Amino acid sequence: MSELNREPIEVPGATVPFFTYTIGETQYFEFDTSKCGPPEPMVNAMAGLKMIDSANKKVVMINHKKPMGLLDKIGENYDIETESMDDGRVKLIFSYKTGESEKADLSQTSCGG
Repeated sequence: MSELNREPIEVPGATVPFFTYTIGETQYFEFDTSKCGPPEPMVNAMAGLKMIDSANKKVVMINHKKPMGLLDKIGENYDIETESMDDGRVKLIFSYKTGESEKADLSQTSCGG
């Protein structure tokens, strides 16, 4: 597989760098909060998820652990794949879920936990 052409992208409200790339017909928005503490993973996930408005857009989150507060809040609104990475981090891929993603409340950026 060739090296992805990752381009930096400005994401309103984000506190970490975001990158975008395309594989096939799908545009990905990726960020890494594995070195951040709360509430940054939630804040950045919410900022990124606002960009998913169709089935051909996905958000890739790299975190130090599975963000349960985030998943409790928006888990039913997106299809989410979770992969364990070799270095112990977790990669989550959020995909648009027709009829559900529109209902996600992306204004709340704290986990209330």
